[in-house]
Amino acid sequence: MGLQDIRDDGLAGLEHNFVTGKIEDLVKWSRARSCWPATFGLACCALEMMATGGAHYDLARYGMEVFRASPRQADLMIVAGRVSQKMAPVLRQVYDQMMEPKWVISMGVCASSGGMFNNYAIVQGVDQIVPVDVYAPGCPPGPETLMHAILTLHGLIQDGEITQRRAATGEGAGVLVEQKDGQDTPVILGTGAPR
Repeated sequence: MGLQDIRDDGLAGLEHNFVTGKIEDLVKWSRARSCWPATFGLACCALEMMATGGAHYDLARYGMEVFRASPRQADLMIVAGRVSQKMAPVLRQVYDQMMEPKWVISMGVCASSGGMFNNYAIVQGVDQIVPVDVYAPGCPPGPETLMHAILTLHGLIQDGEITQRRAATGEGAGVLVEQKDGQDTPVILGTGAPR
């Protein structure tokens, strides 16, 4: 049995059916298909995150159509945009209030590494504040890249390794996904010219 079988066939992809299957496999399967994201958009990446929730990309097919306004109802934080030093304690407080198990996607280069804002006011990587499981690259990453990051996270949750690592070390998986939205050529900021 492979992870791809479960993704393609749903419950039929399990080695057994829901009556004879292992409870652990059923719990991991259901966790992967019921992520509830917290609303945490900070900059321009938040617009791409909102577009991902729109009708064209339809996150509802993954059970994620409603971005939760309360962290107590969410188990996935998508950090979309740059994190200022002033916002860092708020981000950590929201993360601490989320239900367990919880996961984090760092969306965009500003959230992942500070981006072009290499100064004292911007946190140089949200992984200094919360454990990041998946990094979605881009400036800003498009909806295709965010959906690829979400599906990658679903696979990590399904495997169960990510939950064991978080319990043992407190660290995230730190997986970097590839861009899926055609932003292959880096652009020199402010000029529109390829490097």
